[in-house]
Amino acid sequence: MATLPEDLEKGTVYHGSNPELASSTEEEPKTFTTSLKNSTIHRITTSNDGDVVYLGDHAFHKNELINAFAGDLNPGVHKTPFRPLGNPVPLGLSGFAICCFVVSLVNCQARGVTNPKIIASAALFFGGVIELIAGLFCLVIENTFAATALGAYGGFWLGFGGILLDSFGIASSYATTEEYTNALAFYLTAWVIFSFMLWLCTFKSTWPFFILFLFVWVFLMFLAIGYFINSTAMIKAGGVVGLLATFNAFYIIYAGVADSTNSYITIKATPMPGAPTV
Repeated sequence: MATLPEDLEKGTVYHGSNPELASSTEEEPKTFTTSLKNSTIHRITTSNDGDVVYLGDHAFHKNELINAFAGDLNPGVHKTPFRPLGNPVPLGLSGFAICCFVVSLVNCQARGVTNPKIIASAALFFGGVIELIAGLFCLVIENTFAATALGAYGGFWLGFGGILLDSFGIASSYATTEEYTNALAFYLTAWVIFSFMLWLCTFKSTWPFFILFLFVWVFLMFLAIGYFINSTAMIKAGGVVGLLATFNAFYIIYAGVADSTNSYITIKATPMPGAPTV
């Protein structure tokens, strides 16, 4: 793999095709701040008017490159997908949000409800199957992050629904309630680690993107701790954070489906500090 010149590793973009031809009288070089150290791209240049971006030997119109946007769960600058498909992210994220909303209300013991089995059907079909299918479609549109997140959390809700259903016999297989809650905490802990890893991948995305995965991570962490120490207060706290995650997810869902053709209210991306943009 060819190494990048030092100036390109720092993200400098020169006007024209050859950086050596840039004179000192030209305007200040533009900056394309995405990391290229592990890329096979040898140079990044723009046309004089800035409308065309050259990534190595490939030319893209500026409109073909998309900044990180929570509405499509893609944390970096990316090219418009080659396949003309719709955005599956709002559907998949809806499955997560609806299930998280209901289970969080139960965890908060809203209106005296403490039995979480009401969520079993939604967890299996909407949060599980539908979200998993949406994740697979994200692979088709070349969105690895969204495919990983939606596919994995689809599996999470499928597993959670199976735990709640008596027909699976999971809960009844434990001799004591303490053993069952500890086992459930083990399950949640694995997802705490996974969610933390996803959260680390949002630091160069947008604020809603970053906040969503922060809330999801804390939500699962509070639940895991609550079941480990048998603390109703901690589980309720997890429910509160889960509701915050849900409202943030609803915001992102709206951002993913609302545009100038169907709504007077659209949402613009708010990049994190230092996030790469074009």
